[in-house]
Amino acid sequence: MRVSIGRISILLLAGLFLLPLATDRVSTASAPPPIPNPVLVFIGQEPYQTGGKNWIRYKYYVFNKAEYPNTMFAASPNLPPCGKNTKASRTWVDIYDQNGKRLYGFCALGSNNDLDKLWFALEEGVLPPSWIYIEMNDRQTSTKYKSNLAPTTD
Repeated sequence: MRVSIGRISILLLAGLFLLPLATDRVSTASAPPPIPNPVLVFIGQEPYQTGGKNWIRYKYYVFNKAEYPNTMFAASPNLPPCGKNTKASRTWVDIYDQNGKRLYGFCALGSNNDLDKLWFALEEGVLPPSWIYIEMNDRQTSTKYKSNLAPTTD
């Protein structure tokens, strides 16, 4: 069986024409949108007492919390525990001052809705840092998401 050069050229051109259509459909259908960095927003301060001391709680929320799938906050007993909590969430959230000093952390958030209840506390009279940020550490994928700097006052 002989195949002419003209026929080979037509088959190659047809293949080159159809290849981008096939690869475009595969790549857009299978790739989920990327997860953005958190947008941290200061809510306010709240005084409270515990252990015979006066404290100031600095409250925050993640504006784009809906962008994070709830699976990121599922209990993950297959990952290292958080202290004695063997069912700590897959993603941990840590709060840092503008110089990178860790202030507080959350290791058992249950869903993306819990990202509107973030806080850290300082004893009354202690000067807070001017700015803070959070890092969300997805322990399953070893991915960290770092927020913007957010103020500690209005």
